[in-house]
Amino acid sequence: MSKYLLDKFLYTIDRDPELVERYRTNPVATVTWWEDEYARKLLNCHGGEATTWLSFEAAERQALVNQDYAALFELGAHPFLTLTLFIALFERNYDEPLGFQLAYANTLQGWLGRPYPDFSTP
Repeated sequence: MSKYLLDKFLYTIDRDPELVERYRTNPVATVTWWEDEYARKLLNCHGGEATTWLSFEAAERQALVNQDYAALFELGAHPFLTLTLFIALFERNYDEPLGFQLAYANTLQGWLGRPYPDFSTP
């Protein structure tokens, strides 16, 4: 499992409004494209620098494709990164202020009293 790669996906998608919309409307194609074309790029580095070994595991890919922030949380994706991206994806679906944030909190309520997943990236 690569918490780093999950966090990198969440971070890079959230920083580009066009990618947010692309991910919102077609998560399967966006996750596939991002993993094939972007996952191995080194951030803040000149072009041509890339790694060869990074890829999502099946559970990570499935959670991203399903836009399942609870599964991402359980896999160890950073909660701030999931919250900010999923606010951009879903807050428009709620009429009341903070509607999505409340839904996010309710979804993760099962973690109350349990230790948080380890969010550190080795």
